[in-house]
Amino acid sequence: MAYETLLYELDGPVLTITLNRPDKLNAYTATMGAELTDAFQRADADDAVRVVIVTGAGRGFCAGADISAGAGAFDTQAEGSVAFQAPGQARAEGGGFVGAIYGCRKPSIAAINGAAVGVGATLTLPMDIRIAASGARIGFIFARRGLVPEAGSAWFLPRLVGLPQALRWCLTGKLVPADEALAGGLVSEVVDPDHLLVRAREIAMEIAENTAPVSIALARQMLWRFSGEPDPSGALAVDGRLSMILGAGPDVKEGVSAFLEKRPPRFPGRVSEDMPDLYPWWKD
Repeated sequence: MAYETLLYELDGPVLTITLNRPDKLNAYTATMGAELTDAFQRADADDAVRVVIVTGAGRGFCAGADISAGAGAFDTQAEGSVAFQAPGQARAEGGGFVGAIYGCRKPSIAAINGAAVGVGATLTLPMDIRIAASGARIGFIFARRGLVPEAGSAWFLPRLVGLPQALRWCLTGKLVPADEALAGGLVSEVVDPDHLLVRAREIAMEIAENTAPVSIALARQMLWRFSGEPDPSGALAVDGRLSMILGAGPDVKEGVSAFLEKRPPRFPGRVSEDMPDLYPWWKD
């Protein structure tokens, strides 16, 4: 698939997806949503991709939905609508880009280089790590447009920052500076703009060079899916079974051998063909 709104660049084990409408501050369109979905599904299927970085071209990350169509921009029946889907479409097709990011077996890092507003903020929430440039601002501005938090953000945001913080940001709809996003737990680091992609790649390479792809695919789903459970029983049932399966496999043997021999690991497992039969356990 040739992309109109994205750049898709694989450098070693790290894929960088760049939102590429810099003249519009990378404002979201339906085409961008479809292309993000395809890009993450493509990354999921490619064993050469270990980590995905998402950033924006130019001075913005994503300034929200492209509302150049005017007052009807979010009307699914209007020409030029940027609504995510017609009524009922998203669930039938796997949740669009949110489902693709959340379900991807590769970890993802949002490198927020500038304004991330509306969908520009919520599209980062299914990603696993968020870092921001010092001048970035993030806004859950939906109530100021007569909308509600979208792209699953009413589920993701409270899990990431807690309900009180999520309520304050969504009910005021204000733009949040990078330092406040850091204090609130939305981003894990704030760095100089010139160092943002360097730092994102450092994190990505730490993952790619030291961890097993199958372990990462399983761990991110375990953490996302069990974090909201009322007790640990579900996690205990799954992690015990997975530990037995993986413990008898080649990745664990390589991990232990590499540690004892004081060398970098060379994990043989691949997510395309070596995921345990228990996965995906939540669909049983």
